[in-house]
Amino acid sequence: MRVLVTGPGGFLGRYIVEQLIARGDSVRGLARGEYPELIGQGVEMVRGDLADLPTVTKACEGVDCVIHTAGKVGVWGKWFQYFRSNIHGTLNVLSACKQLGVERLVFTSSPSVTFAGVDQQGVDESAPYPDRWLSHYPHSKAIAEQMVLAANGEAIEGDRVLRTCALRPHLVWGPRDHHLVARLVARARAGQLRRVGTGTNLVDCIYVENAAEAHLLAADALASPDTPVAGKPYFLSQGEPVNCWQWVDEILALAQLPPVEKHISRGAAYWVGAGLEAAHWATRRWDAEPRMMRFVALQLATDHYFDISAARKDLGYEPRVSTAEGMQRLGEWIAAGGLEHGKKLVA
Repeated sequence: MRVLVTGPGGFLGRYIVEQLIARGDSVRGLARGEYPELIGQGVEMVRGDLADLPTVTKACEGVDCVIHTAGKVGVWGKWFQYFRSNIHGTLNVLSACKQLGVERLVFTSSPSVTFAGVDQQGVDESAPYPDRWLSHYPHSKAIAEQMVLAANGEAIEGDRVLRTCALRPHLVWGPRDHHLVARLVARARAGQLRRVGTGTNLVDCIYVENAAEAHLLAADALASPDTPVAGKPYFLSQGEPVNCWQWVDEILALAQLPPVEKHISRGAAYWVGAGLEAAHWATRRWDAEPRMMRFVALQLATDHYFDISAARKDLGYEPRVSTAEGMQRLGEWIAAGGLEHGKKLVA
């Protein structure tokens, strides 16, 4: 299979690329930065921005499948930044696929596209999009996801059609994680972590290699014209939720840090977040993320775990790396200086 991976240098994207290479697929990557290590592994790199249609079209030439992982993450920033990367960029990917006759598109979405600020306990893909949004990230991802799924079945050449699906991995973590794990550790070291809510909420998460494998399974499934995967979204996780704050403490322990002791109520955290967001907007501090935000407060205090039976049935997905084994691998990476190396990469 000839595959284009957008965002190949990102946390999840890098694992997807490595798994594709390991099984013998031909991989091209589209990224804004330079990644000589990927070129050294045999990846053909196209450098450019998702918002530039000619660049995206060039990257899509001659491929069988696009795995679209790139986009703006985080929950703070201007709407235009999220629109440009997550919506306009995805529209360009769709346009290039249809123009060039690429039959398969796997889109990396997020479970947050269904988060309305209340508990989600074992919900499946029938969960609706919310009526209002507390962050531009889930809003922009929801619009992009809907565009991708709506494009399924559109004619591309002759009697061929584009087949698409959207994957929703929740809290992706593991070695080389310079986002979730690194931020938790940095905040703990700075004494800025607070347990939000009762500390009993359950959340889903997914080890990065399991999330990557699910993308390959989806790409393979879309090769069949009559696949049940086409046009559908899928929640992905380890299959068993964890206590959010016990899991956070376990991650901190891997970094030789004490558990979170200080706490704040869900309501207080929400209003602190609202105040900090207002202050940042008033002072136009777009690049300085508030220490608390409404969306984050509700995410940290509520249950959100999902029914992944659809992914198991249609994709044949099973979390092959257990949470315990994944935590062991994460600990080994941290002990080997992975977090410190990540600081140098970011700098």
